[in-house]
Amino acid sequence: MSVLIVTSVGDLVVDLHTDQCPRTTYNFLKLCKMKYYNGCLFHKVAKDFVAQTGDPTGTGAGGNSVYKFLHGDQARFFNDEIHPELRHSKIGTVAMASAGKNRNASQFYITLRDDVEYLDDKHTVFGVVAEGEGLDTLTKINESYVDADGRPFKDIRIKHTYVLYDPDDDPAELAELVPPNSPIGKPIDEIAEERLEDTWVPLDETVDPAQLEEMIRSKEAHTNAMILASIGDIPDAEVKPPDNVLFVCQLNPVTQDEDLYTIFSRFGTVTSAETIRDYKTGDSLCYAFVEFEAKEACERAHRDMNNCLIDDRRIQVDFSQSVSKLWRQFRQGTRNASKDGCFKGHAPDYQARDLDKGFEKKNKDRDYVLKDENTQRGGSNRRSYDLVFDEDGASAGNKQDRRNGDRRKAQKLGDWRSEVPHKRDRDRNNREKLHTSKEGGRRRDDHISYDRSSDRSYSRRNNRDYSGKQQSKSRRRD
Repeated sequence: MSVLIVTSVGDLVVDLHTDQCPRTTYNFLKLCKMKYYNGCLFHKVAKDFVAQTGDPTGTGAGGNSVYKFLHGDQARFFNDEIHPELRHSKIGTVAMASAGKNRNASQFYITLRDDVEYLDDKHTVFGVVAEGEGLDTLTKINESYVDADGRPFKDIRIKHTYVLYDPDDDPAELAELVPPNSPIGKPIDEIAEERLEDTWVPLDETVDPAQLEEMIRSKEAHTNAMILASIGDIPDAEVKPPDNVLFVCQLNPVTQDEDLYTIFSRFGTVTSAETIRDYKTGDSLCYAFVEFEAKEACERAHRDMNNCLIDDRRIQVDFSQSVSKLWRQFRQGTRNASKDGCFKGHAPDYQARDLDKGFEKKNKDRDYVLKDENTQRGGSNRRSYDLVFDEDGASAGNKQDRRNGDRRKAQKLGDWRSEVPHKRDRDRNNREKLHTSKEGGRRRDDHISYDRSSDRSYSRRNNRDYSGKQQSKSRRRD
């Protein structure tokens, strides 16, 4: 009695011990006929130990025996059938994974190495993988990458089960449980966390090596472009250099723009030929950019002009990788001006405003008014911007009245400030007032006559009296 188990990594042929374990093998065969195991995960893989499956929920906590479907919920579990001669001595040994003693349902495990004596006399051994009929599949399962709980990162599932030989007749109730077609995909009861599907295949196994390398380089270039765009080195990650511009280097310093224009015009219409110069000295930096009207002309010039002799110099020509002009267009908001949308956002309903056109017209609709007459600080030439926020539904006349009222208020404020003297003027006026008050005080005392000559004579007389007294004191001391 054998069963073929088709998994996502290979096939397994299991030979059953129907004589020693009739109850267990009966349960396994009937569940296989019911396609109960279709889609079940190998929810736990312990390297060099066991691989466990048989739970439709994918968690390791579910599963029902065939006896529950035939006899009711009370028959969900059935008893162990442990025999001393059935040991875990060979790789590929198949046994029941029970929730305890005599609590077998649908889950089973397969050993991944020889001599797993730890499990002897604890679980019912009811089969073994046939030699040469699935050992390589067990190797793939054993080498799968798993998480800390033993769950493979890439799902390993049972796809189909086929009963090769069954010695027992099917009960009448089983016919209603067997589906007409073999189910495909996940079981409807699965609640396990989603992982990589079993159909997922790495790119290196499906794509040509050269194509895979090109894809990797493209992704790396896109990643680098995103980094450059985030730090502001390029305007946008999707920006591409123009395909109608040539980069010309190793020029002679005497070569002028007109020379390049004349030389490259034979390939097609040249829209610009610009030699890059030092912004301080104006000296040529010996490289230039030549822009053509058509891409085909640019390609012809690239093919024919490389390593040509111009002014005793062998020039080198390549397609331009510069996005400097695109940067200028991006800053000015003129890129995609003829299209619907913004350069950065690519939104079809967003119109980028052209800041250098229609200034006169737009200035009329602004929410601020430049008030030239609003001079401050005693007639200075300063100008200020006063914000005027219009209410919804206000008429043009009301707007104008408010603006005129603001101008009159500002004019009154300016006139008042112009009448107030400066601090220096106020200090000078205060000093003059103080001096005037002193002179006025003298004028009010008209009866007092002040004679400078009499004042001088009085001082001299006092000095003579003081000196005479001093001399008399000195004679007495002598």
